[in-house]
Amino acid sequence: MSRRLFAALAVGFLTLSVLADDPPRAGSSPAGKLSHMVALPDDVKWGPAPPVLPAGAQAAVLDGDPTKPGLFTIRLKVPDGYAIPAHWHSVEENLTVISGSFGLGLGDKFERGKIRYLPPGSYVRLGKEERHFAMAKGETVVQVHGTGPFDLHYVNPADDPTKK
Repeated sequence: MSRRLFAALAVGFLTLSVLADDPPRAGSSPAGKLSHMVALPDDVKWGPAPPVLPAGAQAAVLDGDPTKPGLFTIRLKVPDGYAIPAHWHSVEENLTVISGSFGLGLGDKFERGKIRYLPPGSYVRLGKEERHFAMAKGETVVQVHGTGPFDLHYVNPADDPTKK
């Protein structure tokens, strides 16, 4: 394909995408059918995080259903100093820091000295059943994506807020 033809096609596709009247937004895809989706910051609908997380977090599901088999994307917004005790997931966890500073440590026990703070734009992949803990500096937003069902198991069952 010539450079001119490629450039013309690229400009045409960009023009079509910019001129689209009302692009589908988060959660607007028909069930079971993948299609184009846009989630602008103002489109994100925050609500209380699941009760398995310590109080104070907010969550938003951008795509899919993390409680069911299949792909999902969620965001978690936490206040300064928010901490999640040592835990693990039965599936891989893919995490991207959107804003703030997200501290992550590996191990069976929450140890501040093992925390590495990650700035916005950082990406982490944690393996299935890999024990880890987290803490935020400043209000922090992270995005988690993967293949569900996504769950959370505390290393120390006494840390589970649903058991208190």
